[in-house]
Amino acid sequence: MKKIILSLLFILALIGGFVLYVFSSTGYFREIESSNTFGPVYQTIALPGIEDMALARADSLLILSVDDRAARRDGKEGLRGLYLVDLRDENFTPVSLTDEIDFPFFPHGISIYQLDSAKYGLMAINHVNGKHTVESFLLEGNKLTHLKTIKGTNLISPNDLVMVSPDAFYYSNDHGNISGFGVFAENYLGVKASNVGYFDGNSFRIVAENIGYANGIQYDFERNLLYVASSRGFLIRVFEVVPTGDLTLIEDIKVGTGADNIELDESGKLWIGCHPNLMTFAGYAAGKKEIAPSEVITIDYQQGGVGKTESIWTDRGENMSASSVAVPFGNYLFIGNVMDQKMLVLKK
Repeated sequence: MKKIILSLLFILALIGGFVLYVFSSTGYFREIESSNTFGPVYQTIALPGIEDMALARADSLLILSVDDRAARRDGKEGLRGLYLVDLRDENFTPVSLTDEIDFPFFPHGISIYQLDSAKYGLMAINHVNGKHTVESFLLEGNKLTHLKTIKGTNLISPNDLVMVSPDAFYYSNDHGNISGFGVFAENYLGVKASNVGYFDGNSFRIVAENIGYANGIQYDFERNLLYVASSRGFLIRVFEVVPTGDLTLIEDIKVGTGADNIELDESGKLWIGCHPNLMTFAGYAAGKKEIAPSEVITIDYQQGGVGKTESIWTDRGENMSASSVAVPFGNYLFIGNVMDQKMLVLKK
C-alpha cells in the first residue's frame, strides 16, 4: 500500500510540475498593467483581424492584412483581404485592394519589396481549407495585380514571410507537426519543432529548425540579419544570412513575452507586437475569453546582447486585444491584432 501511495504522489507531483511549467512558461502569472510611453490613441481603424502590416516607406503606404477570424471561428462569413492606407492623409482611410480577386483568399503574414518608383512586389500567405500557399502580387499605386500562386510541401504551417528579392523569401512554419498530439506537444509541452524555410525563386528548403512556435520574421538588409520570433520560447532568434541563403544562429534575445510580428524602423530598431499571456490568448482565440492582453516592445539590437529591450505599450485587452504587429511611421504607431474588430493608431 505504501508503494502505491508513493507512486500516486509521484505521479501527482509530475502532473503538478507539468501544469506549473505550462502556466509559468506561457506568461500566465505575469501581471499586465496598461501602460503607454509612446502617445495617446489618435484614431481607430474599424477593420477586423489586422494580423500583419507591411510598410512601403518610400511612398508612405501601409498595407493591411485583414481576416475576420472571430467570425469564421463562429461559422460566419467575415471580411477579409488586403487594404491600403495612404499615410500622407492623416484620416488614414483604408481602401480595399482585393475586391477583384477571383479565388479564395484568407491572408495571414505579408511582405512588400520595392521594385521601382511606386512599384512593389507583394506576397501574402494564404490559408484555404487547411491548405497553404503564397500569393504573389504586383502593387502599382492603388492597383494590385495577382501574378502567381506558389506551392510547396515545405509550407507546413506558414505564419509570416519576408521578401529578400522580387522572387525569394524566408518564411516561418509556426508548427512542425500537423497531427493533433504533435500540435499539442508544441503548444503546451514546449516541444521545439517549428522551423524557418527559404524559397529561392525556384524551390523550397528548410534552413533553421528546433524553434518554439516560429512566428514573425524580418530581414535587416543593412546588417544582413534575419530575425525570427519564437512565441513559445519568449525569444527573438538572430541569424546571419550567408550567400547561399542558409542561416547561422548568432544568439537568442530573451524578451519575456510572446513575440509575434517584427517590423524595423529607419534606424534598424525592432518593433514587435506581442502576447504577454499565451494561455489567455489561446482562450480568447477559441472564443472562451472576451479579451486578451497586448504588448508592444522595441529592441535596439547590438550583437552580443548589448541592445536594449523596452516595453512601449501594454494593454489588458480593454482598448484592444491580442496585439500582433506594430508599425512606426513618423509620429504615429499603428498596432494590429489577431482577431479584434479594430486596430489602434497612437500619436506622439
